[in-house]
Amino acid sequence: MDSYDKLPDAEIKPVGEISKEFIELGITSFKEACENVHNIDYGYNSNYDDKMIFFKEKMGTCTSKHAVIAGLAEELNIPLSKHVGIYKLTEEISSGTNKILKKYNIPYIPMAHCFLVYKNFRFDLTEGNCNGKNTTIKSFIHEEEVDPFISRKDEYFLYKRVLKEQVLPSKEMEGIKERTLLKAREESIILFKDNVKKQKQLRKT
Repeated sequence: MDSYDKLPDAEIKPVGEISKEFIELGITSFKEACENVHNIDYGYNSNYDDKMIFFKEKMGTCTSKHAVIAGLAEELNIPLSKHVGIYKLTEEISSGTNKILKKYNIPYIPMAHCFLVYKNFRFDLTEGNCNGKNTTIKSFIHEEEVDPFISRKDEYFLYKRVLKEQVLPSKEMEGIKERTLLKAREESIILFKDNVKKQKQLRKT
């Protein structure tokens, strides 16, 4: 992902509920808003269909962090968008993944990750957070622009479409059934949550 120095900037004006929320927090520029969102704790929100959940719970994942910034960009007419990418989860990315790979006899686990795109630049506002990952996601099987507040249901449909059209037909996944990958995905989400807790505990010590 690219340096935050390459993020666009603009004065935040009270033109929508997200811009008004940042102004109430004393944040007056787009870049400052991005830095603020990056610095706020990584954490799983209780309701991703609530557009303001990031502000209410004062934490967020890649889903909600990038949603509020892409939503702010939309309000300010900044040509920056939220993208969803499907990547290959391995032990290198998140510790403990090998156990799941061996259990299901698969080469990797297809997982979804959100990020921001401006021109030819990509930004991940969860980089450096205790996000359950050991490294930044560098390559994707598939990526596409989405609505800042894409529903969890629609994101899941996107994920399943990529499984059907690109992942399952590949040589790597020959003989693997969709339900196997979906079970592995469920276990990976649990793994991420456990790794987030471990990373936060390590930072406290």
